[in-house]
Amino acid sequence: MLPFLTVLLRVIGIVCASFLAGMMIYQLVLSLFGFGRKVKDYQDHDPQSRFLVLVPAHNEEKVIGDIVRNLQAMDYPRELYDCYIIADNCTDATAETARKLGAQVIETRKEGPDSPTGKPIALRKALLSLGDYQNRYDLMMIFDADNLMDTNMFREVNSQYLDKGKPDFIQCYLGAKNKKGVVAWFYYTGYTLTNRFFDLAKHRLGLNCAIGGTGFAMSTQYLYERGGWTTMSLTEDFEIQVEATLEGRRILWNHVTRVYDEKPTTMRASIRQKIRWGQGHWFVALRNTGKLFRAFASGTIGLGEFLSLLTYMYSISVYVVTALQLVTGLALALLTPGTPIVSFSLESLLWGGTLFGYSYLLLFYVADWLDNRIPFSLKTIPVMFAGFAANMVVGVFNQVVGLIHCRDQQHWVKTEHAIGAAQTVHGSKAVKLPPKAA
Repeated sequence: MLPFLTVLLRVIGIVCASFLAGMMIYQLVLSLFGFGRKVKDYQDHDPQSRFLVLVPAHNEEKVIGDIVRNLQAMDYPRELYDCYIIADNCTDATAETARKLGAQVIETRKEGPDSPTGKPIALRKALLSLGDYQNRYDLMMIFDADNLMDTNMFREVNSQYLDKGKPDFIQCYLGAKNKKGVVAWFYYTGYTLTNRFFDLAKHRLGLNCAIGGTGFAMSTQYLYERGGWTTMSLTEDFEIQVEATLEGRRILWNHVTRVYDEKPTTMRASIRQKIRWGQGHWFVALRNTGKLFRAFASGTIGLGEFLSLLTYMYSISVYVVTALQLVTGLALALLTPGTPIVSFSLESLLWGGTLFGYSYLLLFYVADWLDNRIPFSLKTIPVMFAGFAANMVVGVFNQVVGLIHCRDQQHWVKTEHAIGAAQTVHGSKAVKLPPKAA
């Protein structure tokens, strides 16, 4: 029994190592297509597209005023876009604050004390109340209540939409409102890196990029054809990305214009948010794996799109596989005395250090310079390492818990927002808002 168990553990260890190596090689190859300064691949067009803008908000009176004013200051003909604040089960002054600033407000309420709540349900109810949106608008854009966006966003999305044959989705660059502190800094580094070396790289290869949950445009005709907002998982953005890709739909990336999101500043808030993301991501991935293979077998998607979506669907399993590999090593060390839990050598340390330096440090600093014009600084190195170490430890916990609870897609945990426009850290372009009313 003991020799069999030892062999089994070694096989598990080899499978884990092979999986992690495969994921690393894929990401390294993909990253090569993220270099280069040119990021705009479409011609400018005069404003033609009609936009429906929805902002779900649950008790967001602290930040709702900034996004209302931001939307009112957009560089786009006012008659070509309508904005609605969805005051979802609010118990504060979110609706009143938005109305005082001239915003249109749709108020939604729970159907019963035990009814599920959250962003997907609020969107579904709002669209039902708007009626024939598919005839009145070409594109729907969704923003979170804490967001700010570049005032040229509608103009750039309109141009890309018309120039690229009216794709079903366009996702805009995901910027950060804040980056102070280890937690917020790691979010900032992660998004800065993936915007360029993941989403932009995929776009250049003709592959669908990821939908980030905010700052994306969606064809209202496609939305209507699918029956409105039907996604109901805790990661509705990932769910609709997977469903659209499996149908052969196009999801383009726009690196020119940005939406700015408030990042959590405490470890507790980050853990709560990422457990929710983990629950939704695991649910959607496990539910659609079979559909992905069938879509590839039927020719609906090609090999490149198949590999792109498969690796993204199971990217979060890297944390779980890493933990499993460590547990396997520990078990082997206990069963066969003298076997190290982790084998270190000068060669392995050099390879590991090189991979870490390239895939995390170098790619981030290159992206931060090319996209934000922020030069490398030695002062950021300690927080880079601290953020990476904390994320690795907490990431394993988040994804394991998310996997265990992935069947629960009903309990929405809200991330509190409080950062105003004056506190926002912007990238290459600043959002200029009109002065607040007295």
